[in-house]
Amino acid sequence: MAKKLSLTYRLLRRMGLNYSEEEYGDVSLLRVVGQFFKTYYRALLVSMMNWVILAPFNPRLLRPRLLRALGATVGRDVFIGDYVRVDMNHADLIILEDHVHVAAGTRLLCHQRDLSNYCVGDDYAKLGYRYGKIHLKKGCLIGMDSIVMPHVTIGEGAIVGAGSLVTSDIPAWTVATGRPAKVVRQIPVRK
Repeated sequence: MAKKLSLTYRLLRRMGLNYSEEEYGDVSLLRVVGQFFKTYYRALLVSMMNWVILAPFNPRLLRPRLLRALGATVGRDVFIGDYVRVDMNHADLIILEDHVHVAAGTRLLCHQRDLSNYCVGDDYAKLGYRYGKIHLKKGCLIGMDSIVMPHVTIGEGAIVGAGSLVTSDIPAWTVATGRPAKVVRQIPVRK
């Protein structure tokens, strides 16, 4: 027998808000309204990251501060390029150590659908999420238009080539590139 949905849940569904009971539980209207305002505030912070009028201050001053305001841990002298996208509702899972460079167009994603129990006939929209930290260690560089997935640590001084998809850890002082990113070179020690 199907479980009877609460009045609030049915009302939200009628309004077009198709929340998954498995993922969100018994959702209340107050929770939805609260999440709306929290998301609006975070979206404003994210949009400020690319305001043209602030261009001279954006990469090294404004964007790192806005990431901190979203909840990320951001070290000193961090460079954030144009149109970098962060998982704004889970920015607290992002750690950028000192001297990290994140080039333009990069995406830092801290959540993804959990496909471990996904089978034929299942509704994808009802799947839950897996969450994971992204840790960018001191002095690493993420190349332009790369995507960094959850549960990834990029080692100190490592370089991720432009357009890469990082799905697993990248060791310190290496160059990795590709989709998925693979180590292609060890950075030599200066003699």
